[in-house]
Amino acid sequence: MSGPPSDQEAGFDPLGGELPGDKVAALGEQSQLDFDLAFYDAVLRRSPNCLDVLRCQGELLTRKGLHERALVIDRRLVLLLPEEPVVRYNLACSLALNGEPGEAIDELRNALELGYEDLDFLQTDADLDSLRDDPRYQALMRELLSSVGSDLTGDDRGEEAGASF
Repeated sequence: MSGPPSDQEAGFDPLGGELPGDKVAALGEQSQLDFDLAFYDAVLRRSPNCLDVLRCQGELLTRKGLHERALVIDRRLVLLLPEEPVVRYNLACSLALNGEPGEAIDELRNALELGYEDLDFLQTDADLDSLRDDPRYQALMRELLSSVGSDLTGDDRGEEAGASF
């Protein structure tokens, strides 16, 4: 009587079917990140609008430095979830990483208007570093902090919020 199949046995393919030995060897040599990217690519070929997989793939592509591919994923997510603030925020990050500051700032504004709330992260997110010296970004941050200050103090002074960027 043999035991349950093991991942160590040649030919296991999580999407079904057997893999030739050389493919199994190649899988063993690739990083977890590369494996995950390939796996999610295969899932997306079968189900191109799977939201959870699109979200994961966008994050992994960005982590790998494949910013153009991540931008394609983030644009698709915005088409599928146009009112989702985190999706808009992620698109802003992808646009910033791809050298599109004007569109990135517009999407950042959209994210904030839709209710994106993690202002501490927004101010330190390295994906947005290319925007920090842009006067449009600085104006958006002043406007945001003024609004937050008004909400905290109950008036329009805004300067009392004490936040910096």
